[in-house]
Amino acid sequence: MDSEFKELYQQVILDHNKNPKNFGHLTTCNHQSVGMNPLCGDHLKLELQISDDDVIDDIKFSGDGCAISRASASIMTSIVKGKAIEEAKEYFHQFHDMVMNEEEPTEELDERIAVFSGVKEFPARVKCATLSWHTLIAAIDGNETISTES
Repeated sequence: MDSEFKELYQQVILDHNKNPKNFGHLTTCNHQSVGMNPLCGDHLKLELQISDDDVIDDIKFSGDGCAISRASASIMTSIVKGKAIEEAKEYFHQFHDMVMNEEEPTEELDERIAVFSGVKEFPARVKCATLSWHTLIAAIDGNETISTES
């Protein structure tokens, strides 16, 4: 990872950790899930309001976690809010493939996701970065909890 991209990665993580987007609780939600990363201690709850036409009308997260976990949840919620479920699942696959594989992000990848390509250099932090994304899929699929160790 070149130094300019590494600096951007660090700045984005710090900014979203300090000022997370969509942090809190929804007054009403029809999908939710709790995600846990026992190795790091990350614990987050996602609440979604999904419309009858399968669009994520609103999404919030709460809980405690490391900077990478909180930043990933903040960015993820910003990206999928207003998107159709199938589109949100596609973002999940893009993110997951990027952080799990040695491939560089493609030009089509949302730049907010691409900034996390650097997490590959810190294998212990991959689960921190992917926790919110796996919790999103669990909430959509109706699973109440998910763990990075299952």
